[in-house]
Amino acid sequence: METLSLYELNSLVREVLEAELTHEYWVEAELSEVRESKGHCYMELVQKDEFSNTPIAKASAKCWRSTWSMIQPHFERVTGQHLHAGMKARLKVYAQFHEAFGFSWIVTDIDPNFTLGDLARRRQEIIAKLKQEGIFDLQKELFLPLFCQRIAVISSASAAGFGDFCKQLSESGFCFEPVLFPAIMQGEQVEQSIIEALEHIYQECEGSGVIGYDAVVIIRGGGGTADLSGFDTLALAEHVAQFPIPIITGIGHDRDESVLDMVSHLRVKTPTAAAAFLIERLQQVMNRIDHAEQHIALSAQNRISNLKLQFSNLAQRIPPLFSLVKTRHEASLQQLSTRLSNILFNRLEKESVKIQSYDTQLSNAVSQQLLKEQHRLEMLEQRTKALDPQLLLKRGYSITLHNGKTVRNPIELQKGDEIETRLEKGIIKSVVK
Repeated sequence: METLSLYELNSLVREVLEAELTHEYWVEAELSEVRESKGHCYMELVQKDEFSNTPIAKASAKCWRSTWSMIQPHFERVTGQHLHAGMKARLKVYAQFHEAFGFSWIVTDIDPNFTLGDLARRRQEIIAKLKQEGIFDLQKELFLPLFCQRIAVISSASAAGFGDFCKQLSESGFCFEPVLFPAIMQGEQVEQSIIEALEHIYQECEGSGVIGYDAVVIIRGGGGTADLSGFDTLALAEHVAQFPIPIITGIGHDRDESVLDMVSHLRVKTPTAAAAFLIERLQQVMNRIDHAEQHIALSAQNRISNLKLQFSNLAQRIPPLFSLVKTRHEASLQQLSTRLSNILFNRLEKESVKIQSYDTQLSNAVSQQLLKEQHRLEMLEQRTKALDPQLLLKRGYSITLHNGKTVRNPIELQKGDEIETRLEKGIIKSVVK
């Protein structure tokens, strides 16, 4: 059998593939890895078992720079997403085998509509999961304080949107206190970064023992629609939905609504719109206060006028009324005094009779009890004399002791024990043999 070199064998494989797989194929797969280098896009494709999620097929794919420069903008414009790991895609490929680099699928096109449908399906699955858990509308049930001034802001520290947000609040004339909790607002680290910022806010509030912030604002300044993928995740949506402080989002564009927007307390378009909402809300509160102040002042004036008129009328009626009331009360007090004296006298007589009766009964009861106790003592004395050990000894009985205790059973003694026998006229000491 002829022996081939590795290069010859690989060349043979390449020739066979080029001869047999001459067409391009549409393939559906999940992207397990996506990276760009020198304008080229390198992908790892995987297909997983529907039930166990175990990979059942893997392959490498490449999209050369000349093709990728056209595919990428179109894909992101239609889907609003970057091509990233975990995404499902429909790719047009042809087979290529290189003697040095092995087999790879070369990508010539990507169907954005397939990915768009998959993203929509995943978004609906996340929404259904949140509703099943009963947390989808939790944020909507929270109350945004009337004086919403201490704001926890989750944003990139260097983002222009954060600067615009703070500037608009400071120029409003109201005393707002925005506190930044930095987070990554684009790319694959968005989810974890925002979750960590929320946990930091919660820990700070929990440590102080009070809710330290009136609201949380999640804002993103600039960025394309393709940067919104990090805001459509189940973990982030669950954290936001169950957060105990109202959350306002200003991360997207007018036509884009992420899952994060859906579960938040309020969604606005931009950071400046978030600032405008807070300013307008506080202005409405101030207007209500001004209106209430005017209403209270007017009501107080009317009330004072009415009371002055009532006091004037009462002042004219008081002298004759007072004289009449005084006479009536004096007569009433005299009657009450007479009745009270009679009641007290009768009560004292009754109680005196009761006391005399109780005194007689108590004397008789004490005498009878003393007689009973004296008889009881005499009986106890007789029983005690009858149990005197000396009487038993005088009758001829004896008492055996061991270590000061009465011996009732021989098995309690052992050989060599010294025992003591008490008789009427003496004591005998013995040793057990």
